[in-house]
Amino acid sequence: MNSVLNKNVFFVKEHVKVFKASNSFDIYDPETQQIVMQAREERLGFFTKLFRFTDYKRMTPFEIDINTPTGQRILTVKRGTTLFVSTVEVLDEHNQLIGKFKQKFFSIGGKFEVLDVNERSLCWLKGKWTSWDFKFLSNDGKEFATVTKKWSGFGKEFFTSADNYVLQISNEVPENHPLRQLILAAVMCIDLVLKE
Repeated sequence: MNSVLNKNVFFVKEHVKVFKASNSFDIYDPETQQIVMQAREERLGFFTKLFRFTDYKRMTPFEIDINTPTGQRILTVKRGTTLFVSTVEVLDEHNQLIGKFKQKFFSIGGKFEVLDVNERSLCWLKGKWTSWDFKFLSNDGKEFATVTKKWSGFGKEFFTSADNYVLQISNEVPENHPLRQLILAAVMCIDLVLKE
């Protein structure tokens, strides 16, 4: 696992374009104000690009790579075509499956079950439909991380669009724990599955 994932706070800024088929994000360390990761969707087929400009955008497949600024792969997050609910796979830097997210069908605000490689439940990603606030919660209610637009530190001036937000991972999640990889990957799911 890349050591950058041991940080606890990340600022995620989407590249905003008027006509865009693919998604791209820069992920900053708020303390140093430096880009520490980049998320890019670079392998889009012709028909996927075409459908991204229609009402079927939410159903299209995606595959987004999260890399260091020097191009070293950290994670890949991907999903096939979907009709109602999504199952998203997360692959590590060696292209090995490390976990999945399964979207729950009737959930107000959005809800994903975060699963390990053996499909054991690790935690839940739950959102509020009235705002851009999401929490990673264990089955017994312990909070592992939050994703929010409410931020007063670095990047406050970037909060002009619904696609800029802060991920804060709790100290309860140990360094080098695989859950850190899945939490970061799940942030991409919020944007690509729930908020598109």
